[in-house]
Formats: sequence, structure tokens, C-alpha cells
Amino acid sequence: MSWAQLEAAAPELARLGRALLEPVGLAMLGTVRRDGSPRVSPIGTFFIEDELVLGVMARSAKARDLERDPRCALQSIVNDPEAGESELKLYGRVERTTADGGWWSGGRAGAHVYRLLIDEAVFIDWDVRSQRLRVRRWTPQGGETVAERAYP
Repeated sequence: MSWAQLEAAAPELARLGRALLEPVGLAMLGTVRRDGSPRVSPIGTFFIEDELVLGVMARSAKARDLERDPRCALQSIVNDPEAGESELKLYGRVERTTADGGWWSGGRAGAHVYRLLIDEAVFIDWDVRSQRLRVRRWTPQGGETVAERAYP
């Protein structure tokens, strides 16, 4: 599912998630290495034409991973684990796009540009003071659910 489709299916989750990604323009991307082990790398995130777009340097290890296996996970940046910062986690796969923008604007030399197709979206709100968390989860099969619980 595209970002635009997520916005239609789970508008509050998409709004909260975009508010985390857009101002920073950076997230952590998990890909699958050739041997099946995970690789985690920072990546720039861009909203272009209602899509969540990732630009990857063509000769990078993560580009090789994504060309071989498009499955990935995207995690918003957390700066202080004790501050109760919200988190966005997106699970899915990438596909090439012609979207123009980001660091590759005006030219594709050296860039692989992908849009993220989302299979699952999770937004976590932490209430440190009361030691509770709220999890918004969306999947195409189950729609959006919201659950709260104490932690740790």
C-alpha cells in the first residue's frame, strides 16, 4: 500500500507518522543482506507526490540489498530513549519510482529512488510519567487498532 493509501485507510496514524518523518528527513532503514542477516542504515526520507520516497546511493550496500530483496523496515529516529519520544515503524517493500526531489533532484546519476509500499504501520506513544504506552497498528487485513498497556 502506498503512503497515500495509508493516509486514506488510517489517517491519524499517517498524520502522526508524517509529523515524525517530515521535519527530520532521516530514518533508519533495515534491509536483508545476501546471507539473510539484517542490515541497518540511516536514510533520507522524502514525501513527494503523496508518496514516501527513499533515495539510495546506487553503489551502496543497502542498494544491493534492496535490488536483490525489496523487503525492508523503516524506523523513525529516536534521540533519547528516556524522553518518551514517539516512534513510527513501517514494514513493507520498495519499488522503483520516477519521483523527482531529494538529493537526486534533477538527475538520477548515482541514485536508486524507491517508494515505500507499506504492509504494516505502527505508531508508538510513550507516556514516561505514567509508565504507559499506546500502540496504533495498521495492516491491510486488520485495519487500524489501538491498544494501551503499562510498561515495562
